[in-house]
Amino acid sequence: MADERPALARRRLGDTDVSVTAVGLGCAPLGGLFTPVDPAVAEATVKAAWDGGIRHFDTAPHYGAGLSEERLGSALTNLRRGEAAVSTKLGRVLVDHEGPWDLWAEDNGKASAFDFSYGAADEAHRGSLARLGLDRIDIGLIHDPDDHRDEAVAGTYRRLAELKRDGAVGAIGIGMNSTGAAADMLARADFDVALIAGRYTLLDQSALAELYPLCRDRGVSVIAAGVFNSGILADPRPGATYQYTAADPGVLARARAVARICAKHDVPLRAAALQFPAAHPAVASILIGARTPAEVEDALAMFAHPIPGALWHDLKRTGLLAEEAPLP
Repeated sequence: MADERPALARRRLGDTDVSVTAVGLGCAPLGGLFTPVDPAVAEATVKAAWDGGIRHFDTAPHYGAGLSEERLGSALTNLRRGEAAVSTKLGRVLVDHEGPWDLWAEDNGKASAFDFSYGAADEAHRGSLARLGLDRIDIGLIHDPDDHRDEAVAGTYRRLAELKRDGAVGAIGIGMNSTGAAADMLARADFDVALIAGRYTLLDQSALAELYPLCRDRGVSVIAAGVFNSGILADPRPGATYQYTAADPGVLARARAVARICAKHDVPLRAAALQFPAAHPAVASILIGARTPAEVEDALAMFAHPIPGALWHDLKRTGLLAEEAPLP
């Protein structure tokens, strides 16, 4: 039975009391990313993650203009939500908008807009609590402040630090898709966690140069997201997406070269893509994005799939992995 599955390991974030499971569920797809999601399927997806031992759930107001938070909150109502670590993000506010927008396929009359002011951070926090049905956020992250770093430190960070001091948020950090801008943010303020998407994968190990060493030096735990680089490392077919756009021929060729080495060792590419980033000592957890129970179950199976050491050495020997990258 599902409840008899062994629990995933839990790791503490920084020096806080917040811990996350080695695999977390990224809930952006549940907000209607690219295509609509049936709310009943969204609830079943969260339940499948729970049954698989996942106790970290990441969302944001930006994801479906609140739909992801609402669906996650509804799904957690019927579970032992006190066991879960929920992360959400500040840095955007919801505004009135008609029709689908950006990457989100569902229309709920809202869209999100950047606002890193102190007042907007307070508004975002209260809105997230209401949509999630929670009285406390475990992890609060500044969302994509790349081009707004001064404002984010002066406004969003200041409010988050107060919320942490008052016990309303357990751990605080950043949620970004970059390396240089993320490193700059970490150097400016006192954070516990950095959720970084797509910068430590089988195709992109740019976090090794500066960001991950800085995290280690400052005691900042990493949550590695985007480990499939938005799809290509799940299925490197023609037309596959890399960083949310069609992959160029060079990237596609590199992904296929990695896939060939995996096939040589009878290992699915998905398994290697999930297990590689988890091996870095800075990484506390990886996030899997899923919109169906089947996707959750596949990801958990791939995370546990045996991988021989020779596969990793072949990837390094052929120059497909950075020589300094830690191996599982």
